[in-house]
Amino acid sequence: MMDERRYDREDLQEALRVLRSGGIIVYPTDTVWGIGCDATNEEAVKRIYALKQREDSKSMLVLLDSAAKLDYYVDVPETAEMLLDVQRDNVQGTKDAEEDELTEASKPLTIIYPNARHLAPNLIAEDRSIGIRITNEAFSKALCAQLKHPLVSTSANISGHPTAHFFHEIEEAILDGADYVCRFRRDDETPHEPSSIIKINSDNSFRIIRE
Repeated sequence: MMDERRYDREDLQEALRVLRSGGIIVYPTDTVWGIGCDATNEEAVKRIYALKQREDSKSMLVLLDSAAKLDYYVDVPETAEMLLDVQRDNVQGTKDAEEDELTEASKPLTIIYPNARHLAPNLIAEDRSIGIRITNEAFSKALCAQLKHPLVSTSANISGHPTAHFFHEIEEAILDGADYVCRFRRDDETPHEPSSIIKINSDNSFRIIRE
């Protein structure tokens, strides 16, 4: 497995500069290549919808680097806390001997939470829910941590077109429409599983949307 800690710091800093200025980026995630922006910036979110040619009534998910930050943006029902604990244990169990190594061995988990807040209004679904994934992939985790805001994560393709699993599959229109295209992992063709998706309501009832 490639050592994902060895990303280019200049690449990371340029991506952060663009995000902080309200721009949009194309970047690798813990699943597929994504289009991202500061999830609190309504105008930047609007630009992603336009680039993907997607209706803004279809909400996009966001990434966070730590579950400890969740309750600022959403309600976290007990069921969600239990799932996050299980995922955290799975990630911890797949780490190598080095304590600080980040890993992708645990399947990513996206949880749709109730009562979203402090995010761009055009990201939030009509029922006030929002999908959030805690990323354990090194580059996207560092982006979230240093941006200090959630990061929009939507697949790097025009709506209805095939998903770009690898960099070379991304359409030119997407690359041309972004303000910055990250260099990290462009040559990586390691298969990545799509995340599981579970919607959890305030009363702890839930629905599995994708296993």
